[in-house]
Amino acid sequence: MATSLKKPKKTCNDPNCPFHGGLSIRDRTLEGVVVSAKMEKTVIVRRDYLNYVPKFKRYKRRHGHIPAHSSPCINVKEGDRVKVAECRPISKTVSFVVVEKLEEGRGGGKS
Repeated sequence: MATSLKKPKKTCNDPNCPFHGGLSIRDRTLEGVVVSAKMEKTVIVRRDYLNYVPKFKRYKRRHGHIPAHSSPCINVKEGDRVKVAECRPISKTVSFVVVEKLEEGRGGGKS
């Protein structure tokens, strides 16, 4: 596990927690905003990025949604800015896990 991650203060007994369970993370880490926290232990993270279009020599704003596993020890709600890390596939769509909450949200999803 990377040493730059902060360990959460709360503990949990989730087997898919990278801090208190047996889940190991890989080297890819991304940041984004939680837009949906309606599923149980899973959140949807929106990543905004720029895509270069050579024909017009300009950048286009795009976004992608990443389903990520959220452990109970990291209390994540909609609107929170989080850091997610790649892990082994947990389900058909989930291959990322939330490892850190960077800042509290303002209540809404897309910010």
